[in-house]
Amino acid sequence: MKKVIYPLLFTLCLAIFLLVGIMIGERRAQFVNEYYAPESESFSQTGGGISSSEASAKLTYLFDLLRDRYVDTLDLKNLVEDAIPVIVEELDPHSNYIPASDLEEVNEQLDGSFSGIGVQFNIQQDTVMVIQVIAGGPSEKAGVMAGDRIVTVDDSTFCGKGITNDKVVKTLRGPKGSKVKLGVRRTSADETLEFEFTRDDIPVKSVVANYLVDSIGYIRIDNFGRNTFQEFFTALLTLRSRGASGFLIDLRGNSGGYLEVCIAMVNEFLPKGSLIVYTEGRSQKRSDVYADGRGNFQQLPVVVLIDDWSASASEIFSGAMQDNDRATIVGRRSFGKGLVQQQYDLNDGSALRLTVARYYTPSGRCIQKPYEMGEREKYLMDVVERYNHGEFYNQDSIHLADSLRYETVGGRAVYAGGGVMPDIFVPIDTSYITPYYNKCVNSGVIYSFAFQYSDKHRNELGHFKSFAEMERYLRQRQLLDKFVAFADAKVKSDARSLARSGKEIESLIMAYIMRQSGYEDYFYQMFNSNDKAYLRGLQVLRNGEAWPKTH
Repeated sequence: MKKVIYPLLFTLCLAIFLLVGIMIGERRAQFVNEYYAPESESFSQTGGGISSSEASAKLTYLFDLLRDRYVDTLDLKNLVEDAIPVIVEELDPHSNYIPASDLEEVNEQLDGSFSGIGVQFNIQQDTVMVIQVIAGGPSEKAGVMAGDRIVTVDDSTFCGKGITNDKVVKTLRGPKGSKVKLGVRRTSADETLEFEFTRDDIPVKSVVANYLVDSIGYIRIDNFGRNTFQEFFTALLTLRSRGASGFLIDLRGNSGGYLEVCIAMVNEFLPKGSLIVYTEGRSQKRSDVYADGRGNFQQLPVVVLIDDWSASASEIFSGAMQDNDRATIVGRRSFGKGLVQQQYDLNDGSALRLTVARYYTPSGRCIQKPYEMGEREKYLMDVVERYNHGEFYNQDSIHLADSLRYETVGGRAVYAGGGVMPDIFVPIDTSYITPYYNKCVNSGVIYSFAFQYSDKHRNELGHFKSFAEMERYLRQRQLLDKFVAFADAKVKSDARSLARSGKEIESLIMAYIMRQSGYEDYFYQMFNSNDKAYLRGLQVLRNGEAWPKTH
């Protein structure tokens, strides 16, 4: 009997739980545009020929029967927790149930902060190594330094084979105001140093890099979180004050975030009355959002970089800029998420992010790629299919029907049907890929070498005034030769592979050394130095070919 009853019970418990929870959480709902959510089919309030009140009464009656009459005692809470994900997975690929135990962690990246001691770390040889101390956090105030080894926590040993990233995160983070004591080993000290911290809010940056190259301001955005607009606006102002005559905005790998934050960012570039985006759903009438004309950067040319993993708010941003002929889009076709989720907080602290509407770019495009209800794995494999089909290498492999053709405000053709198509296609670069390169990257030996080199030469690496100065210094250190000798025990090199992959490996080594020495912007500048899409974007801006065009 259990084989029959349990699936039925799952369904019943879930349905009741969702009905009650949605009603409780409805007033606290907020738009959230996250993960890679494609648009869902419309849901009928009275689907299946039965009204909501009739369905609710029937489910309540059946639930009472199972609770009161079933032969065994049931753990209804666990059954509901098991049932909800199963049912939600039968919806569109991006409606999502988040258990109460996971909600805080899921929200951290978008909320822009968490409570902890304020360090970035890496585990090397079963020891927690401090890579960077976050400015303004408890660790910086206490005097913790990059290169320190955390060896004890609250007087208990904290190293060895049982140390994992998850364990470190759970140990160092905690409620704001709570205390933790660490024992730290430092190469310049003979004895273990003792620090006691009071955990505090630690900012999570989503604008992870901004720097000036020639007269072009580069800004990389990892997601659209609660604080992203403030970070973005500050970066724009800073770069303009330093002489930026155009901007290269990097949204590659950016999976999205808050819709309203994205809208505020686009508003900085568009004249008054320009349509930014509109949303429409079965239970939501069309809602248009227009620029208010108060943007501070309406004239400077812009290039936006996108790729296969740019999704959701990234596509709203790039689609709005493209449709208004306000930016040139460079890279590869974006992911293809055209949905809006609304978050319903449930009464036990969990949440349901439910697809409630589609979003449309100003020209009328819904960028959502096709999907089948309940086929999440197949949906996520679409990127692999694109790769196998040759789309990463050749734009001509993408076939878009004329029925999906739209026009920008200036009459340029743009297409719906799955993602934002770039104005300038840049294929994936495989020129440096060899078996030796793959083995070095996958084994982690490049990172290990960079960490050990940084740790050994920390005093020499902490005084650079510019990226060019640090790059010049590192290029004189014969890092590739030293790396080959270091890696030889794990990965054997050969002359042909080094001729093809050596430049990229050296660039990665230098980038990681810069990051581990506290130069995050230098890391991205070095990391981008051989990147073809990045270099093409710079070229477009330098030649005055970006919208609005200056030549």
